[in-house]
Amino acid sequence: MSQDADKLESPLGAVMFEELSAAEAERVTALYAPLADAVRELVEATIRTEADDDVVAQARSAIEEVTRSLRQRTRSAGVSYRVGDRPLPLGNAAIGVCNPIAPPIVVHHEGGGRCWAEFVLGCAYEGPPTLVHGGVSALVLDHMLGEAASEGLSKPRFTGTITVKYLRGTPLGPLRCDAWIERREGVKVFARGNISDAQGITVEAEGVFIEPSWARNGQ
Repeated sequence: MSQDADKLESPLGAVMFEELSAAEAERVTALYAPLADAVRELVEATIRTEADDDVVAQARSAIEEVTRSLRQRTRSAGVSYRVGDRPLPLGNAAIGVCNPIAPPIVVHHEGGGRCWAEFVLGCAYEGPPTLVHGGVSALVLDHMLGEAASEGLSKPRFTGTITVKYLRGTPLGPLRCDAWIERREGVKVFARGNISDAQGITVEAEGVFIEPSWARNGQ
């Protein structure tokens, strides 16, 4: 990261935001996002491997060495990044571009409070055999409804309640998630969404997202 990036205290308290230029944000994403993708592939291989003992031992040693090298320089915990008025979610558990445990989701906004994403969930996200863990589905839907309600994370609106209804098992593999704003009532935004596979909807959700008091007061 840029060493002279401006640090701004968040209204949320201890969280700090570093302002990055568009060029710096592009550099950071181009450098670290492929590393996250490579680690996702490593996770998949680790789960599925039946390699011999010596191969596993060699792989473990190599991974430990790589981990030590990456820890030579790390960012502080509790720091988030922004480009202009929009966040750059590097470590976010749902869409962090540098977070290899995050599902590989890229959110597309259509305007009017609607968004969608198409992605593939592999065995790292498995619950029942061959199916996506229900908690992962809830994570995806919570984030996607939040993306819709906050109009692309441009407005501070946070989950108040969310209800998830599982219609059938969600298979591992190619999936799509759609989310949209249903209505607004004062400081509350009501959003809906679903996850679907090639055969149709597997999970649906509805949630209430609330604008916090500090945003309402213009603080």
